[in-house]
Amino acid sequence: MTRTRKPLRLALIGWGAISRRLAELLAERNGTNDIIIAAIGIRDPGKVEVAPAGARLITDPQALSTLDLDLVVEAAGREAVGIWGEAALVHASAFAVASTSAFCDTALFDRLLATAETNGSQLLVPPGALAGIDGIAAASLLPLDEVVHRIVKPPQAWRGTTAESLVALGGLTQATTFFSGTAREAASRFPQNANVAVISALAGIGLDRTRVELVADPAAGGNGHQLSVRGAFGKLDLAIENRPLASNPKSSEMTALGLVRLIENRIRPLVR
Repeated sequence: MTRTRKPLRLALIGWGAISRRLAELLAERNGTNDIIIAAIGIRDPGKVEVAPAGARLITDPQALSTLDLDLVVEAAGREAVGIWGEAALVHASAFAVASTSAFCDTALFDRLLATAETNGSQLLVPPGALAGIDGIAAASLLPLDEVVHRIVKPPQAWRGTTAESLVALGGLTQATTFFSGTAREAASRFPQNANVAVISALAGIGLDRTRVELVADPAAGGNGHQLSVRGAFGKLDLAIENRPLASNPKSSEMTALGLVRLIENRIRPLVR
């Protein structure tokens, strides 16, 4: 007997560059309507010019209770995690957080974990713009000695951030490291650009032991990440250079692709 799988009902929090790209990719790949974007949580519905067909625009987290959701995906900035997170974990089986810099707030992180525990739901950390996160997480089952995460982006990707007060972005002729510190410090000071450091930290040895270096490089062709991990498992060295999102150079195409994979893995017969 063949068992029919019901469609996955999804809510997106935020309708910025990542959410729009995510919806576009799902529409291209979702020919059998097995993934339904049931709602978009947003502060100002008037700013949504075009939304996926059938998606409700909601402003109140408690509206999630009426939607029979399987998964809520946040891509709206760290403030949205605190606003929507607990309701998402109560009214859906999982809450995926793209704005992982929100987890630098220990009280919020602990509150969300407690909510997930109480309700039998899951707090999901997507891979973001990274590769190899599964390997780091597996390696962390044995003691890890060191995790170094080096983030390299073109100077223009750092504009509008604290980097402008640390280095003359317009006059660089070579790669320049303008910040070195913990993952907690990096994600707190550069939430748009170094948000991803929280992902490598949570996979490995935590926000306060993971070392992060931020680099502006005029020769960089995209947004790059270099991970170096040492521990009882052995050694891991990995580099990835991502194409920036056309609509937001501070984010990478890989961030949206990783979310698509996370969503599809909730329903696909083959999980990879």
